[in-house]
Amino acid sequence: MYPTFNTTTSSSNPLFDVIVIGSGIGGLVTATQLAAKKAKVLVLERYLIPGGSAGYFERQGYRFDVGASMIFGLGDNGTTNLLTRALKAVNVNQQTITDPVQIHYHLPNGLDIKVDRVYDNFLQNLIAYFRHEEKGIRRFYDECWKVFNCLNTIDLLSLEEPRYLMRVFFQHPLACLGLAKYLPQNVGDVARRYIKDPQLLKFIDMECYCWSVVPANMTPMINAGMVFSDRHYGGVNYPKGGVGQIAQKLVEGLEKAGGKIQYQARVTKIITEQGRAVAVQLANGQVYRGKRIVSNATRWDTFEKLLPVEKIPNNEKKWQQRYQKSPSFLSLHIGVKQSVLPTGTECHHIVLEDWEKMAAPTGTIFVSIPTLLDPDLAPAGYHIIHAFTPHWIDDWQGLSASEYEAKKEEAAWQIIDRLEKIFPGLDAGLDYLEVGTPRTHRRFLGREDGTYGPIPRRKLRGLLGMPFNRTAIPGLYCVGDSTFPGQGLNAVAFSGFACAHRIAVDLGF
Repeated sequence: MYPTFNTTTSSSNPLFDVIVIGSGIGGLVTATQLAAKKAKVLVLERYLIPGGSAGYFERQGYRFDVGASMIFGLGDNGTTNLLTRALKAVNVNQQTITDPVQIHYHLPNGLDIKVDRVYDNFLQNLIAYFRHEEKGIRRFYDECWKVFNCLNTIDLLSLEEPRYLMRVFFQHPLACLGLAKYLPQNVGDVARRYIKDPQLLKFIDMECYCWSVVPANMTPMINAGMVFSDRHYGGVNYPKGGVGQIAQKLVEGLEKAGGKIQYQARVTKIITEQGRAVAVQLANGQVYRGKRIVSNATRWDTFEKLLPVEKIPNNEKKWQQRYQKSPSFLSLHIGVKQSVLPTGTECHHIVLEDWEKMAAPTGTIFVSIPTLLDPDLAPAGYHIIHAFTPHWIDDWQGLSASEYEAKKEEAAWQIIDRLEKIFPGLDAGLDYLEVGTPRTHRRFLGREDGTYGPIPRRKLRGLLGMPFNRTAIPGLYCVGDSTFPGQGLNAVAFSGFACAHRIAVDLGF
């Protein structure tokens, strides 16, 4: 049963204003923003549920988040609370639970630092280890606030739309000039103006790496200004019922607004006519025609799988020369007895024993324990621990089924042994364990090599190398983490707002 609208080219080929390939958060924000403007929108999702990396799955009474549980953008104030704004646009809302500590870092040389939601508390926690750098610490993080305050002043829409840029500039000239100043800058350059201590600079590297997957000298200052400040402004807020609820609510709003979503609809081809994207074809042969096509797939999947690879546009080739695929992750989804975690344990942790291994496979372990905020995600008396660490898909290729399972088990227990030092009794309290590899991420998320997203091949000038939503192929747009401004739920929501705005202007909505 295929959804149709009255505006059709034929009974078998319904014509939509916009077709969105993939229901990740970027794709859903694009779709809901356009549906709210009365555009005829169809979302095609290859899996059974929406959300992509922000999805969920259920096992034996546990509801696990597919990806991280540390969510920005669900605050109540300002303009940077993009997830809240996206939900509100289609008249749905999501109950949230405030997280009092963004991350508890367990780092080399006994560096044990909590990023408290209260800004001054965090600064004091950090200054306690680096008293000789107090002035530099304050000046660096205050500089991040300057970036955030510029962002938090203006509506974040398409930077490809000249009239919007003119309007925003005349309304907020100082904020625009401030953002223009930081656009070509990276965090490392700014940090080194104020900070000299090598270990403190490594901590700044980790502050960036834990969400950008690259160190400070390759992380755009604008992105850092958003993350380092919003955790104290809007805060980290966990969605009641799990991260998957955000996508579920957006779908609810999409359908309320008259849009459609179809599951188990794997797009295998973007169809072009006279060089223009006009339709998509599913694995079952069904064709849908649209005035505009939006790909929420990675740019590698879009331009090398959904379109003929020999016709990849030159600007995409240049982009691939500047950016490469980041690693994927080895993920452990664990159910554990409540007694393993003492009272006062924080929800999110970063574990690293050796600075030199920060960016190496399995070097850094990311930990989320969402049941400390929402106990209903696990059976009574139990907690969820989601531990994940970077891993490359090449390490998991060419294995027999038995070799693959043995390698998963060995890798999982190496991670559990390391976590035992922070959570004694984890092994003994284990109730459930499921291991995902880069192959798992590739299979279920449809991402080339299971990648987390693009990272610079070399040091670039801030965000200037990131592409916007329009592509060199007329009628085709991209959205998600391989478009400006990059990775993270709030960042891909930004790309969704921008993409929808650009399309709305192009279609005359």
